[in-house]
Amino acid sequence: MPESGPLPNANQVFNRTYPGERAERQPVHTVYGGGHLFRSDTTRRLGALAQRALNRFGETPAGFAAAVGLASAQAESVYTLIVEKLAREPVEDYRIDFEDGYGRRPDAEEDGDATRAAGEVARGMEDGTLPPFIGIRIKPLNEELRRRSVKTLELFIEALAAAARGTPPGFVVTLPKIVLPEQVSDVTDRLSVLEERLGLPAGSVPLELMVEMPQAILGPDGRCPLLSLVAAGAGRVRGAHFGTYDYTAGLGISAPYQRMSHPVCDLAKGAMQVALAGTGVWLSDGATATLPVAPHRPAEGEALAAELEAGNRESVYRAWAMHFADVRHSLETGFYQGWDLHPAQLPTRYAAVFGFFREGLEAAGARLRNLVARAAQATVSGDVFDDAATGQGLLNYLLRAVNSGAVSEAEAVAVAGLTREDLQRRDFRALLTRG
Repeated sequence: MPESGPLPNANQVFNRTYPGERAERQPVHTVYGGGHLFRSDTTRRLGALAQRALNRFGETPAGFAAAVGLASAQAESVYTLIVEKLAREPVEDYRIDFEDGYGRRPDAEEDGDATRAAGEVARGMEDGTLPPFIGIRIKPLNEELRRRSVKTLELFIEALAAAARGTPPGFVVTLPKIVLPEQVSDVTDRLSVLEERLGLPAGSVPLELMVEMPQAILGPDGRCPLLSLVAAGAGRVRGAHFGTYDYTAGLGISAPYQRMSHPVCDLAKGAMQVALAGTGVWLSDGATATLPVAPHRPAEGEALAAELEAGNRESVYRAWAMHFADVRHSLETGFYQGWDLHPAQLPTRYAAVFGFFREGLEAAGARLRNLVARAAQATVSGDVFDDAATGQGLLNYLLRAVNSGAVSEAEAVAVAGLTREDLQRRDFRALLTRG
């Protein structure tokens, strides 16, 4: 049979479109902050604020677990992990925001902030104070704002290249309110020109698409345009982030009900999963807008009245419980990343993530051990292929658990009966053919 022709060619196109899940670590969250506020040590300062909130309102493992909804059996181990995480790496991904978190400002002011923020990133690269992932969000690419958006992007990349001769690891540009392939391709073309002019590696600046308009889920032709939006990025698109509040507002949902748990959000996120499954594009959920902020503050030099302090605690606990439940729902529905808007949300983000992965560790490990053992005993391949998808899913669970910091690599290999090399291969089928 010929090695070329319609079917082999079609198979090759399919494989390029759906290369499978990416092997590298995906951050568990993205923290947003205004572009005018960013400093090279911002994420370290956020970690200190998060630890202060935990010390004030979640003083003990048992009390914190009860407040947020974490199982009491996990209270000690998860609390220990949270404290360690906040000290070592409080923020995994940070977005320097020139959209909603920045607002509309005079052009000269935004020009200056874009250049200054790039200088702060360069300083963070030199000082080692940046999180593992970082990027900027520009304004929308509609006719009203596209010129401003493009100028901010170009100023930032130019200043960063001049100061640091490149972008930091994990860098990305986030494009908000994307509805047209032309919006993505325009930025893609501009980045190619910038990279060539500035001496940056071709394709070194990836993109992230924000799915926050109903037209990004269902286009005017009745089709879901998400795959065409990704294709317009010519290999640059790294992630697709759901925007809860713009999306629900676009559907006419009343403000009090614009929440991550609204059924229209699950419908949209399900469409994202179906459209982008197998493409290697990371998916992220949105944010919990109810923030864990104490409403009462004492006058300078005075202690807060007991009833007001109790009100503070109640307010923080309510917001913590909501955030924990939202993150848990995201994880259960296959969204392993989300947004955080306030440092006091970091403890509940990590509580939900660590608790989710640790509670399923023993069962996942046992199931994976059994699948590998059955495969080793099989004399025909049919049964193995039936279980391959389940086996890969279990292996992916362990990999995400390790990457999130919920479990150590040693714990994962021990519970699944694997070696370190087995885990790092990231391929269930390779476990079946190992010597």
